[in-house]
Amino acid sequence: MSPESGASRITARSQIVLLIGLVLLWCLVWGQFSLLTVVSGVALAVIISLVFYLPAIDLSGRINIWRTIVFFLRLIVDIIGASLNVAWLVIDPRYKPSSAILAIALDTRSDIIMMFTAEAISLVPGSIVVDIDREESVLYVHVINVKTDEDLEKLRSSVFATEKRLVMGIGSKDDVWRVQQPNELTRSSVRRK
Repeated sequence: MSPESGASRITARSQIVLLIGLVLLWCLVWGQFSLLTVVSGVALAVIISLVFYLPAIDLSGRINIWRTIVFFLRLIVDIIGASLNVAWLVIDPRYKPSSAILAIALDTRSDIIMMFTAEAISLVPGSIVVDIDREESVLYVHVINVKTDEDLEKLRSSVFATEKRLVMGIGSKDDVWRVQQPNELTRSSVRRK
């Protein structure tokens, strides 16, 4: 078997996974999994893939079901806790608005892990990723209700924990090794606004 046929098989597998992902997203947007929704989702996914062709994402092929479940359960807990916190800020008459934008250098170099980490952080109320530097693997996160450096460190630790849970669930072996190493270089970039 030539290296080109192996590479094309990986590319085809990645494209199929992404097509399935687009179909699932389409069904979630419509809120139903009827035959018409699935068929129209497949047609739309194929059209999008042909018109807006992007290089295939390098999927690790490694999924740890237990760690993935833990990631989603913790994400739900984070969303509920942050929702209650933001709701309290809205009704608290003593609240003085304060915010910051943090530059957080991730350990991963995988585009898909970086994107999923950014999405998970943005889903949690009170924080949103405003920019991503793919070259340096840096997320720029806007966060509300920060008053001290400890608040900033708490958010940074939360982002690193989210990245680690995600990598442990679906990351490559290289990324798993990377997030398990103590790395002060990626833990040191904070910018306050």
